[in-house]
Amino acid sequence: MAKELKELTKRAENYSQWYNDLIVKSDLAEQSAVRGCMVIKPYGYAIWEKMQAELDRMFKETGVQNAYFPLLIPKSFLSREAEHVKGFAKECAVVTHYRLKSSEDGNSVVVDPEARLEEELIVRPTSETIIWNTYKNWIHSYRDLPLMCNQWCNVMRWEMRTRPFLRTSEFLWQEGHTAHATREEAEAEAQKMLKVYADFAENFMAVPVLQGVKSETERFAGALDTYTIEAMMQDGKALQSGTSHFLGQNFAKSFDVTFLNKENKPEYVWATSWGVSTRLIGALIMTHSDDNGLVLPPKLAPIQVVIIPIANKPEQRDAVTEKIQPVIDELRKKGISVKYDDADNKRPGFKFADYELKGVPVRLAMGARDIENGTIELMRRDTLEKESVPFEGIAEHVEALLDDIQKNIFEKARKFRDEHVYECDNYEEFKERVKDGGFFLCHWDGTEETEAKIKEETQATIRCVPFAYEQTPGVDMVSGKPSKYRVIIARSY
Repeated sequence: MAKELKELTKRAENYSQWYNDLIVKSDLAEQSAVRGCMVIKPYGYAIWEKMQAELDRMFKETGVQNAYFPLLIPKSFLSREAEHVKGFAKECAVVTHYRLKSSEDGNSVVVDPEARLEEELIVRPTSETIIWNTYKNWIHSYRDLPLMCNQWCNVMRWEMRTRPFLRTSEFLWQEGHTAHATREEAEAEAQKMLKVYADFAENFMAVPVLQGVKSETERFAGALDTYTIEAMMQDGKALQSGTSHFLGQNFAKSFDVTFLNKENKPEYVWATSWGVSTRLIGALIMTHSDDNGLVLPPKLAPIQVVIIPIANKPEQRDAVTEKIQPVIDELRKKGISVKYDDADNKRPGFKFADYELKGVPVRLAMGARDIENGTIELMRRDTLEKESVPFEGIAEHVEALLDDIQKNIFEKARKFRDEHVYECDNYEEFKERVKDGGFFLCHWDGTEETEAKIKEETQATIRCVPFAYEQTPGVDMVSGKPSKYRVIIARSY
């Protein structure tokens, strides 16, 4: 095994360090010169591109169109929606000047005090305000509704504690913003997009998620309801992996966005917003990967199949290439991404370890003896099982194997999640067990006081009121007061 893999911290020793090591050693990302920001390297960005492509297709199937809105937002816009500015004020990066000039000694540059902006600008932490200021020019009649736009962009939230992909000051995401004629339509849209996210997480990322609604304290700033998908990482912590918000008429009223209804009377529109980010790459890493490196779901792997010739001489390599090229062509016709690594600058053993580290789902290796025997060596990344299989029909075999790997890693993750969901009605028991991770189904009296006490005493938070579990009244384990339902409580990223 390659030296690089031996240096990868084991999950059982230090899960956090394992995660950080893996991101760097698998060439996903690295720290940048800007505090709290990362450089996403080509291999990591290729995963994001695949995510983008699938999500973009799914959004457009619901009638959403892409647009783009400015990066900079007038500060006055944020103050129009009180809850919104309250939620983001501490994270805002502010542009105050528009020009630099040389210092007096000529050795550096300084801000030109005469170039101060009349109104300071906020680097977007989210785009509700700039978009709703635009929508008031686009919406006049019920015939203009629904209006459904999405943008792929970056945002800036000045985080104090950062971790690659999970929480960075700048990150990539998509944000959908829709306007509707009725409350019912807007609520249905918010819930529909939550299901789109859950579909993508489970069927493409192979990450099982619980859908639910956030508590009032955990809602998006300015929303009436926030719907969420919550995933469980291998250390038992929760990761909020996507949210969809029913915004009511708050932003419409703040920016005076009205329409004439069918009775020719003015009404405020109803709104939603929804988004996922490069945090999903963090979810992929922490849900599936192991002590040998990344384990990627085939549907999102930049390289689905790598083929490595085993040859000591150029003529042997040429013979393998001639034999394998029709298979490469056949796999690519099936839409499967293939890399044929015949570079002679690295030994096969190093290549095996490198592609294992990078999570390539299927590895094929072929040498002169395989050609003689009519076989090829195959290894699947999810189980690390290696076998010699007939060369005849290998393309069809690989195609079926990729489907099996996709299903297997999802079932493995779902089994782990389900085994770590617990009903709990005793607060003292909960305080001890939550340290080891897991999702706890607990009765909650619905008060902020109880929610705050749990967070302060255990560092766990109410993740959501889950839709998947039958709800019956009970008694809150903390306050002893009546409870209408159980919520998911967990420590989280």
